[in-house]
Amino acid sequence: MELKGKTAFVSGGGKNIGRAIVLELAEMGANVVINGASDEAACTETAAAAEAFGVETMVHIANIGDAKAVTAMAAATLERFGAVDILVNNAAIRPEKPFLELTLEDWQEVINIDLNASFYTARTFLPAMVDRGWGRIINFAGMNAIHGYKGRAPVSVSKHGVWGLTKSLAKEFGPAGITTNTISPGPINTAHADEAMNHHIQSMVGRVPVGRLGWPTEIAGLCGYLCGSKGGFANGQMFAINGGAET
Repeated sequence: MELKGKTAFVSGGGKNIGRAIVLELAEMGANVVINGASDEAACTETAAAAEAFGVETMVHIANIGDAKAVTAMAAATLERFGAVDILVNNAAIRPEKPFLELTLEDWQEVINIDLNASFYTARTFLPAMVDRGWGRIINFAGMNAIHGYKGRAPVSVSKHGVWGLTKSLAKEFGPAGITTNTISPGPINTAHADEAMNHHIQSMVGRVPVGRLGWPTEIAGLCGYLCGSKGGFANGQMFAINGGAET
């Protein structure tokens, strides 16, 4: 229970990797604010599972890529818990579309959710972290940030941007007791409504040297380490958790 008394905000926290992170931090004693874009039932179920560890939770259904929505979520969160000590920017979308077919709307939607959201949340929750002299920010990149993929230009641009934001925040706020890191997951055994996405994930097993997909709990375990007492010297890093996959 080393995070007892602290509060975490996890975007995309209702399912898959986000859900595993919520439960990991709750098991360590943190209260958790769970954001989801639309699936309130999943977020509510995850909240109930987290509360079994004796912590408090709060669910916010909102578009994390909308600055006004983030401001409203933050106001409600700070009124309830006073501060957010741990910020996990996990939510993302990964549409695939040829570059010359992209519309401005296509581009902006991805940039807002996959990149701007990390700016909105950090700008909102950092002041209280600075006041308390302690904070943990964990951003998510992915293999799109390491390699880039055809058909996913806005995703790759966004994830490269997140990595840049991480390095900048790490240097600026490290002296204030706040660490900022990025996790870059490889193919993870997750369930999606889009069957094409499920098939794509399963098809990547052959590219992973360890011969299997990763599990959400393995990503969540790293989050727990970074937020715990043994992870305080990790700052400004990108942790690639991908079983050795290179493509």
